Amino acid sequence: QVQLVESGGGLVQSGDSLRLSCAASGGTFSNYAMGWFRQAPGKEREFVAGINWSGGATDYADFVKGRFIITRDNARKMVHLQMNGLKPEDTAIYYCARANRNYYLGPRDFGSWGQGTQVTVSS
Repeated sequence: QVQLVESGGGLVQSGDSLRLSCAASGGTFSNYAMGWFRQAPGKEREFVAGINWSGGATDYADFVKGRFIITRDNARKMVHLQMNGLKPEDTAIYYCARANRNYYLGPRDFGSWGQGTQVTVSS
């Protein structure tokens, strides 16, 4: 049973940066693709960024391209989300997720979730 624990959220101002981290335990971390999702109040959860098992392939939602970077450290069983140029509309709970295999085709391929970390961006 995998456990995912996010950290690094907080309250920042527009234009600031934050680095989210997700620590995984249980299972073989490097066997699985990983991702970050977010959910803003009153909205559905949405995909933010994903990374394959090796870190060699990443993709991003259009609204974060050029601002956010997802990376992973298989030795430390960690995945990170570097968020730059934060905007008020980035305010949400951010969730770390593990895919069901070493790649993913879409959000439905993610089956394990962390509890989330709050990111609030003030204008």
